[in-house]
Amino acid sequence: MKPIRPLICMALCLYALAASAQWQWMDKDGRKVFSDRPPPADIPEKSILKRPGNRGPAVTAVPPVAAVPAAAGAATAPAGVDKSLQDKKKQAEEAEAAKRKAEEERVAKAMAENCARAQQAKASFDSGMRISRLNEKGEREFMDETARAAEGERLQSIINQNCK
Repeated sequence: MKPIRPLICMALCLYALAASAQWQWMDKDGRKVFSDRPPPADIPEKSILKRPGNRGPAVTAVPPVAAVPAAAGAATAPAGVDKSLQDKKKQAEEAEAAKRKAEEERVAKAMAENCARAQQAKASFDSGMRISRLNEKGEREFMDETARAAEGERLQSIINQNCK
């Protein structure tokens, strides 16, 4: 039983060496590909980075992304960027822009409504009619000239803010 153990250890070591045999190359989109099989025939020799048995890279210079040929009219992506990830990011940005636009429209509509109400109330104050309001006890009281002037100034500031 003792002589079998070294043989088993040696067999496992040889198996580990065979398992470390990996190919590495840059595909036509500029992404690194790792495989235990050789690259397809359409991969040029300069794009093969590592072969089984080589401990270092086969080619020291990696082709730049701009040198990778792209289909006519297709958007070129930097190396290592997934197209579906770019599409999702673009959709999220578009959704965010639409959300911001809807919020801006809602704010503009509210400002226009506030402007119209403030202008109408200011016209009522400027007409000279007697204006009343309810006090904290719920009783109706008429506004004197100082209260009218203060309310007129408040309405004018609302008009200045919302009626641009």
